[in-house]
Amino acid sequence: MSSMRTTAVDGTSVHSNGVEGNRNGAGMHETNEEFRHPMSLEEFRKRAHETVDYICDYYARVDDLPVRAPVEPGYLHEQLPKEAPQQGEAWETIMDDVNKCIVPGLTHWQSSNFFAYFPCNSSFPAMLGEMLCAGFATQNFSWIGSPAATELETIVMDWLGKLLGLPQQFLSRTAEGSFAAGGGVIQGTASEATLVCMLAARARAMQGRPASDMAKLVAYTSDQAHSSVKKATMIAGVTHLRVLKTEEAHEWALQAATLQQAVRQDLQGGLIPFYLCATVGTTSTATVDDLRGLATVSKQHHIWVHVDAAYAGATAVLPSMRHWFDGVELTDSFSFNPHKWLLTNFDCAALWVADSGPLKAALSLTPAYLQAKGNALDYKDWQVPLGRRFRALKVWFVLRTYGQQGLQSYIEHHLRLTKLFQGFVEADERFEIPPSAPPRFGLVCFALKGMGKAANAALLEAINATGKTFIIHTEVGGNYMLRFALGSTYVQQQHVEAAWRVITSKVDKVMNQQENLP
Repeated sequence: MSSMRTTAVDGTSVHSNGVEGNRNGAGMHETNEEFRHPMSLEEFRKRAHETVDYICDYYARVDDLPVRAPVEPGYLHEQLPKEAPQQGEAWETIMDDVNKCIVPGLTHWQSSNFFAYFPCNSSFPAMLGEMLCAGFATQNFSWIGSPAATELETIVMDWLGKLLGLPQQFLSRTAEGSFAAGGGVIQGTASEATLVCMLAARARAMQGRPASDMAKLVAYTSDQAHSSVKKATMIAGVTHLRVLKTEEAHEWALQAATLQQAVRQDLQGGLIPFYLCATVGTTSTATVDDLRGLATVSKQHHIWVHVDAAYAGATAVLPSMRHWFDGVELTDSFSFNPHKWLLTNFDCAALWVADSGPLKAALSLTPAYLQAKGNALDYKDWQVPLGRRFRALKVWFVLRTYGQQGLQSYIEHHLRLTKLFQGFVEADERFEIPPSAPPRFGLVCFALKGMGKAANAALLEAINATGKTFIIHTEVGGNYMLRFALGSTYVQQQHVEAAWRVITSKVDKVMNQQENLP
């Protein structure tokens, strides 16, 4: 039995078993000097309060900061020392460098004037959940690692699945309350969700086949899908990826007939179709693939259908938006990012599978040192890495703080603002909304009417150079378009109106410059 030891003021070491001895006494172990951390519990308490105040002050002024970082690549290398300090530095010195070196190099994603890419939501309840996650500092790869973390994740994913109106097979329990084959898990990103589902699909397709058939597997996606599908094939060792062509006539949505033709050709070539990634809300134009048609074709050929709804999935909290997800009940997996548009700060990607068996077959590995009670519930077998954070805590905080009605109102608010911006564009004869990229969800694509890439690119840079707002562009079918993506946590009507004023203030100058070019 081990004994406890403390050091008395007279220099002796006192053990819990009552034995004491002089540090330098013969036959006695020398007492090691205690390691002193530079930040004590009380110092942490003080600095934590200061940091919360700093965050609050940041949010109070973030809308006044240049949205896009006004720095050039390599700027920080010239501002920081070439190596870590030999001795610890004062907290005030560190925070001074945060203000002088770090904040100026931030693109302020939480600004209400941020309309680029897709939103990257955060909220105060989610931040507090992250704070507790960091404070508890648990390692949650197995049930026994922290039972509360595993079980809360299962419950939260069922709550979230019901909130989105997902079909019963994606929940962890049947309608009668018994454990089901499917369920949900929190991944870091939608890219990870795409990868692990591809690995699950590979495991299912290879069951009973010789290893040599691995080289015959074929995955499918559209030319509008996220680049993570291609990266997943690189990681999974899938050598055949069909990036299927979409057409302007179908608003760049992947059609069932296109998939059917590609599958037929591959079968005739002796290949094995095994995986399809369909998208609800593509990155460029937020288009929606024909889920029902694609899933119907895929089922005929035992192809795993994964739905990537990273951005648009949050809108399913509204029953009025669920027509965009028609056919999801025929698919094998579905994912979306609460960290994009549902008030849960990065990283948090929700993934559901109708059958977790193939996922576990692909990823389960339990060496002797991890064998313990509750292994059947381990989320380590649903992901690539072993370790995992307590992400469910922040989702739980958001769901409980906002409630279902609060989250629905939040999405409705953004959809109304999207309509507002759409109206601004349509009312200005200098602009147009491309017919093949109609506004969907919180995204409006638009361009200068009758002007080419150079003019629109010049307008984009003029807008962003002001620092007052931030948008990006895309190119589809040879058309260069500006993207205005709603969804920032604290955006209000005045921010949309201010952004439109910035946009329109630059139009005439840019058009005049383009007209005067030789």
